[in-house]
Amino acid sequence: MIPLTKPPKAAAKILIISTRQIGDVLLTTPLIHSVSRAYPKARIDMLVFTAKGSILSGNPDIQALIEVPERPKWRDWLRVIRRLWRHYDLAISTLSGDRPTLYAWLAAPLRIGLLPPKTRQSYWKYLIYQGWAVLDDKNTPTVLQNLQLAEVLGIQQHPRVIVPCQPDDNNRLTQQLDFNWQRDNFVVLHLTPMWRYKRWPLPAWSELARVLQKKGLEIVLTGGSDSKEQAYLQDFMNLYAGKVHNLAGKLSFSAVALLIKHARLYVGPDTAVTHLAAATGTPSIALFGPTNPVKWAPFPLLKDLAYQPFQRCSLLQQQGNVYLLQGEGDCVPCHQEGCDRHRESDSRCLQEMPAQRVINIVEQILNKNTSSLL
Repeated sequence: MIPLTKPPKAAAKILIISTRQIGDVLLTTPLIHSVSRAYPKARIDMLVFTAKGSILSGNPDIQALIEVPERPKWRDWLRVIRRLWRHYDLAISTLSGDRPTLYAWLAAPLRIGLLPPKTRQSYWKYLIYQGWAVLDDKNTPTVLQNLQLAEVLGIQQHPRVIVPCQPDDNNRLTQQLDFNWQRDNFVVLHLTPMWRYKRWPLPAWSELARVLQKKGLEIVLTGGSDSKEQAYLQDFMNLYAGKVHNLAGKLSFSAVALLIKHARLYVGPDTAVTHLAAATGTPSIALFGPTNPVKWAPFPLLKDLAYQPFQRCSLLQQQGNVYLLQGEGDCVPCHQEGCDRHRESDSRCLQEMPAQRVINIVEQILNKNTSSLL
């Protein structure tokens, strides 16, 4: 790590760069909040991929979202150059790739960011930044990795993931649900990760839902509006054949966060909504397969930095309100995109994870007694 030799005492305009997926964007919010607290008069903008910044809507620390395509063409580059060129006093990149580094160089005379280990190929990036932290893609949790940039700036770190909030969230939930979501007992199930290789099988979800129904709990489904997600959820509802409240595609991320905050518990795979659930403080069960939990486990609701990262491999782990289950197998976690090494393949470790493992934790949470699990 190379801290700034003369950290700025003030900055009028700051750009934070997080051109990755929705969950990655959410995990930048502790850094954003740290910067906002250190520079309360600054305007803070975010540079994100197109349609990936919606999880920040209602975040009070951010003034504007600037969107760029994932694969920009030359006309997109011209637009980005016109929009960014020395428009900011400070640019902060949470990514070590080539394009985020170029975006930072365009945006501000003072730049800090994450960098890959120094090699002949990456050496030029070290000439771009005045301060940096070296990316650890295996053993440092993403939230804490991002917060190293607060240390580079010489400012206090605030580890809490910020949950979005908008004024109409209450009304939206009341309109969509036929029970009193602020008073009645319900659970939230999120069945649909972005990629197939992170899925838990539908028969297991159905078995879990039947147990929840017998306990008198309302079941609320969340998800996106994509036709594949909708079809997958319809397949679940056909298999389960019980009553559920399907809100997939009907809520903003801020409304989903409010919904989960009032739930008895949440269950979901390795996806952005599971990170969001963890940040609400609601007991959240995360189902992990190929993904490295040290790096990508949902970050629990914390008051300070007293956080011990999840282990790389353990059938059950708990940190705060997050319960993380991994599939079994000597290969877990393999860090691959499914057993056939592509995103639309299955992961055996998840496909073979029995529903009873999840049900056991659900029952312990509902009984408010988790000591026997740990």
